[in-house]
Amino acid sequence: MLRRLLPLATRLPLGVRMNSTAADSYSKGLAGVIAGKSSISTVGLKGTGLTYRGYAIEDLCSQCTFEEVAYLLLFKELPTRTQLHSFQDTIAANRALPVPLRTVLEQLPRDAHPMDVLRTGCSTLGTFEPETHPNEQQVNIAIRLISCYASMLFYWYHFSHFGKRIDTGTSKKDSVAEHFLHLLHDDPKKIDPLCARTVDASLILYAEHDFNASTFAARVTCATLSDFYSCITSAIGTLRGPLHGGANEAAMHMLEGFKDEMDARQQLEQMFARKELVMGFGHRMYKHGDPRSPLIKEFARALSERPNSDAKLFRISEAVEKTMLERKQMYPNLDFYSATAYHECGIPTMFFTPLFIIARTAGWAAHVVEQRQDNRLIRPQSLYVGPEPRQIVPLQDRGTSFAKL
Repeated sequence: MLRRLLPLATRLPLGVRMNSTAADSYSKGLAGVIAGKSSISTVGLKGTGLTYRGYAIEDLCSQCTFEEVAYLLLFKELPTRTQLHSFQDTIAANRALPVPLRTVLEQLPRDAHPMDVLRTGCSTLGTFEPETHPNEQQVNIAIRLISCYASMLFYWYHFSHFGKRIDTGTSKKDSVAEHFLHLLHDDPKKIDPLCARTVDASLILYAEHDFNASTFAARVTCATLSDFYSCITSAIGTLRGPLHGGANEAAMHMLEGFKDEMDARQQLEQMFARKELVMGFGHRMYKHGDPRSPLIKEFARALSERPNSDAKLFRISEAVEKTMLERKQMYPNLDFYSATAYHECGIPTMFFTPLFIIARTAGWAAHVVEQRQDNRLIRPQSLYVGPEPRQIVPLQDRGTSFAKL
């Protein structure tokens, strides 16, 4: 049964121990709590399915590009051909980085996590190009960030690792996916069309997912009337965690530890015995499997079947999937086969979650705009389980014991 947050918040004064009715309404991790209205996406209704603005994810992935989907999320409708071309031109025109931002990126250490680089880059850009008129600027800032995330990431990467200041302005015809791959390799000749299509599809699949942790963090920040960059920075910090966006990286690290299918099954049994979490499986919102997983899996399969491709990783991935279903009745989520597909495209593991940022900023932006249109400060309560009211003991009478922090 879904639990509503507002009656609980209005029924009890702040700082007062919750009564039994409130305790019955408590939901750890806000599971099942309806915390707001949204017209952006549906996730797991009746245990399955995903739609963006009413369109099924399967149709969007097979018939649209990421640019079309980003436009849909930002402007509520799919673009006409003219609108799409204009949107693509705007994206291409927003890839350059301000000189002061490049200077900041050059100061970041070689061993910085790429997620930290993008969090810093987003926040820093907000100081050079601040949001001063939200209604007029918010969508343009979203487009600016989607356009230049790859520029930030790979300007830092090539400078910190190779001492090279790259030109971040690739071909005007490049899609967001192609721009990412071109800057990664710093050589447009190395782009495999199947890899470009795979990354593009993954961006569509990662673009939006209702009130997930990072989106909710963005909305909480937005509800305080903070600026757009602060909302996105909050979301990036939340996405960094391995239980959210970092799950694809964690899944890849796990897969790399398996020698073959048999070794994968044996190691999984050992993980089960130790009660370890297997990354890339299960989802709170989907009872019958993540609808995005089979879509990205087919791209991973196609990549593994290319001439001169090593299909070992895909075979191991399928063995893990089969074992998890047989032993734990758990299905893979989007992160699991995304890891396999990205690896097949030659994308280093540390860049998996930054791709998530590029995609999800379209969804985050849609939620920030929506929150601003019908805003109320988001302020839930906790279920207090601490000590009852007590008197302060004078300092000289407190003994020598130390409180445990």
